[in-house]
Amino acid sequence: MSDPIREDGLYPMRLQRFLARAGVASRRGSERLMTAGRVRVNGVVVSELGSKVDPACDVVTVDGVECRIEASPAHLMLYKPAGYLTTMSDPQGRPTVAELVPVSEYPGLYPVGRLDMDTTGLLLFTTDGNLGQALLHPSRHVTKHYVALVSGTPDGRDLQALRRGVMLEDGPAAPAKAELLEEGDPLFSLVAPHGAGRTGGGERNAVVGLSIHEGRKHQVKKMMQAVGHKVLRLHRDAFGPLCLSGLEEGSWRMLDSDETRALEALCERREHQ
Repeated sequence: MSDPIREDGLYPMRLQRFLARAGVASRRGSERLMTAGRVRVNGVVVSELGSKVDPACDVVTVDGVECRIEASPAHLMLYKPAGYLTTMSDPQGRPTVAELVPVSEYPGLYPVGRLDMDTTGLLLFTTDGNLGQALLHPSRHVTKHYVALVSGTPDGRDLQALRRGVMLEDGPAAPAKAELLEEGDPLFSLVAPHGAGRTGGGERNAVVGLSIHEGRKHQVKKMMQAVGHKVLRLHRDAFGPLCLSGLEEGSWRMLDSDETRALEALCERREHQ
């Protein structure tokens, strides 16, 4: 028989479920945290996967940070600046995105996916581990739009290769939407505020808009390199139904109700396809 749900909406549950609901990680990721000895319940390391906790009275910590289940999950977007690692902590002491978002106000907040240290733009954070995992699952095909300042100017053949799908070291990339952006386009100035400029050899640079739905490491940079154009600056302006708006670089805002519903609907729709 299942545990009764109390007036507070909580009940004793498996520890990995608690960690997922608290937004620490997916259930599988939570299991890895447990088996690594990083999870404590009331000060005692708990690594047995069948262990249960009572959110009303047990204190659960991961790496010494207390985790709680909030009444409703928190979702926010950050305009990530260059120079920050997409991680919540770094043993080498380098700047991380955790310094830019309200982790003390929303325990369990973590980034959904990654942006390279030198990449700017939209980075989604959530305390809902299941939602974060769903958005990153390859079956969801969540579209991400990037704007890249590249060396040289891609011609029609280069763009067609990107649209067909180029071969990378770890296999073929899925077809992408690719287009050259002109000066005057609002997205152009995000990576080339003073025009595209020229490379050291005198060759003019260009700005490319690229939409992909995979999430492989350095994917946009590798795709552009595959067609002979090095990425000099990279910015993400959209993630799924979310568009970067109303933010200064380095600032964040909570998602509004329409944006939250759009994310949830995206996950639900993909689950039924």
